[in-house]
Amino acid sequence: MYLYNITYLVPHAIKEKWLHWMKEEHIPEMLVTGLFTHHRMLQLMEVDESEGVTFAFQLYTETASNYRKYVDLHAKQLREKAQKVWGDQVVGFRTLMKSVQ
Repeated sequence: MYLYNITYLVPHAIKEKWLHWMKEEHIPEMLVTGLFTHHRMLQLMEVDESEGVTFAFQLYTETASNYRKYVDLHAKQLREKAQKVWGDQVVGFRTLMKSVQ
């Protein structure tokens, strides 16, 4: 199992609109690719929130090949779409992890 994690820093002023957009637009667009089995959205706790709220958005996939297909076929378009909506207001940090159980 592979976990694609995107950690976002979202300013307080746009938090509710951003969460709505994630749930109603961005997450469905990522899931419709068929490359992820499920997802999870978490809010980080006990972190400095002076500049905004930090969220971890996690997508799970069975194979590294599925992740690679997502990156090759969909990631650029979805990032550009997000950039058009939010500009530089929201900062994202991406990581890929592999389960070692």
